[in-house]
Amino acid sequence: MKLSARNQISGTIVAITPGAVNGSIKVDIGSGNIVTANITEESIHELGLAKGDTVTVIVKASDVMIGK
Repeated sequence: MKLSARNQISGTIVAITPGAVNGSIKVDIGSGNIVTANITEESIHELGLAKGDTVTVIVKASDVMIGK
């Protein structure tokens, strides 16, 4: 799959927390860093996501915020 998004990070799914509409996917991208994505339950099932799967985290945003 080719995408125009340049921010692509490979990782491993370490947890999936289902919800009523959206589920939470935690992806270990290495060095103790975890990225969390909230996606629809429909997408989780269509992609066949499961703990231990190798996936690509794709970040495409018009705004990126940092707080301290």
